[in-house]
Amino acid sequence: MPSLKDIRKRIVSVRNTQQITKAMKMVDAAKLRRAQDAMQQARPYANMIEQALSGVAVRSDESAHPLLQRRTPRRVELVVMTSDRGLCGGFNSNIFRQAQRFLYENRDTYERIQVSTIGRKGREFFRKRAVPTRKDYPGVFEALTFDKAKTIADELAAAYLGDELDAVFLLYNQFVSAISQKPSVVQLLPINANSNSEDAQSQLVDFLYEPSREVVLNHLLPKHLATQVWRALLESKASEHGARMAAMEAATKNSSELIGKLRLEYNRARQASITKELMEIVSGAEALK
Repeated sequence: MPSLKDIRKRIVSVRNTQQITKAMKMVDAAKLRRAQDAMQQARPYANMIEQALSGVAVRSDESAHPLLQRRTPRRVELVVMTSDRGLCGGFNSNIFRQAQRFLYENRDTYERIQVSTIGRKGREFFRKRAVPTRKDYPGVFEALTFDKAKTIADELAAAYLGDELDAVFLLYNQFVSAISQKPSVVQLLPINANSNSEDAQSQLVDFLYEPSREVVLNHLLPKHLATQVWRALLESKASEHGARMAAMEAATKNSSELIGKLRLEYNRARQASITKELMEIVSGAEALK
């Protein structure tokens, strides 16, 4: 049985850990509010630009812009978004399982699947398992800006236009609530026009373009790609803070339960020690008679 001193030390250690988890929960709760506000502001714009693009693209054929051209997917890239830090519950592990499932289920569908990572945890995960990665984007979540999302989107678009890739997918945690995140695989390239059928497409009334259809598509398509990457980054950031806040709340609750068990063990050990001392006193008194 541990001594009273050892139990006291462990109670102090668990209490210190509890203070840390409480502080981390409060910090991530504040960060979550800011990240959630930014994400909710980006969602309507991303949806509207996607609708506008679909309206233009469905009235255009694939030759209208290279980013609308669809070819048989042989070379595919999966962009995996994880966190830079741990202590966020199943946030990263859910992404890793989804990534492994994607690689396994599509190993015979595509000739080559390469991975790019955003977040230190993802880079370390694939490096340990010797999974070939094309590029790692470090420090994206340290100071998240739209320019970083645009840089990533422009690089992926350049690889697609240069016939280096036939399709690009984003894998990230979609924010549902502070305690719920959903791993999602979204196709970024080629851009889906969301047309129902060729007959429906032929019946659509075309727009009047100013100055021209090519200029509109040249401006709209890159902005759409950058916005979709930006939205995915914001969703992942908000999900990370929500997952860490929930994990720290659970850790705080577990530490309270552990302190209660340790105090009970301490009281039992202390009672046993007092009983032993009383028995020794009584035995000594009886021996002197």
